[in-house]
Amino acid sequence: MAQARVNYSHPAELRIAGYEALEKALGAEGAAIFMKQAFPSSGDYTKEKYDHPDISHEEAVALIKEYQRTKAAS
Repeated sequence: MAQARVNYSHPAELRIAGYEALEKALGAEGAAIFMKQAFPSSGDYTKEKYDHPDISHEEAVALIKEYQRTKAAS
């Protein structure tokens, strides 16, 4: 069986291929358990959700662009 070609320099494509491989090897439940163990969350989603009220699409885009500018400058 031939493997699908993955563009390793494209982060999203590589992530998707990795998730698919995990699910194939471990099943959906096993992959989810592995992800929780391998990448534990340090945040509190519920608290953060209520700390930040809904914002408009335009505000979200502006925040993302600002984050990208900051990241590119560092």
